[in-house]
Parts: sequence; structure tokens; C-alpha cells
Amino acid sequence: MDNQKIDMFLMTNAKYFESHRLPLIRERLLKMDDSKLLHIQTLNFKDPTMMLIVSLLAGTLGIDRFLIGDVGLGVAKLLTCGGLGIWAIVDWFLIMGATRDKNMEKLEIATASYSY
Repeated sequence: MDNQKIDMFLMTNAKYFESHRLPLIRERLLKMDDSKLLHIQTLNFKDPTMMLIVSLLAGTLGIDRFLIGDVGLGVAKLLTCGGLGIWAIVDWFLIMGATRDKNMEKLEIATASYSY
């Protein structure tokens, strides 16, 4: 794949991933064909900052966990009112990392579906 296209993808989407994982993402994308880049570019990544805002506003209802795909944790958070508020406060510090991890999982699934 073209280095320039990969660098542009990484500049555009770097906020969705942990910074220490960017070299791994670059390496994986370099091994892929140019035709696969279009599919990778259409992936819908969740914004960690937006998830933090949702967590601050509606974290006790578990909406933040539902939005990133943690349905089980979302239900548990909803039924316990955010762990009586304690879990909701803890999630203010964890939700951005969890969102970035889910984005990385989504990218890994998309890149793994193509043979190298």
C-alpha cells in the first residue's frame, strides 16, 4: 500500500487509537493491498472524547458502555445505577481507553479478514 495514503489515514484517525499502537497499525496497513484501503477507510470509529462526555452526562445509565459495544457492562451499569454512582465515576477515567481498545479491535477484525 502507498505510504502517503497510510500516513494520511493515520493522521486523520490517530485520536481513535492508543499512540503506542500506531506503528503496529502502520505496519499492518503497509502489508495490505491498495484495494483494501477503501474498506478500512469506511470503518466507523468511536470518538473517545465524545464517549467521555456521554459518560459524564449519562454514565449512571450505562449509555457509554452501550455505545462502545459493551452491552453486558451497560446492562449491569443500568441495573445498578452506575454501581450506586461509584462505577460511573470510575468509568470517567476508563471510558476513553476502553473506546480506543474497541476501535483497535474493530480495525484488527477488518485487517484480519484479508489475507496477507
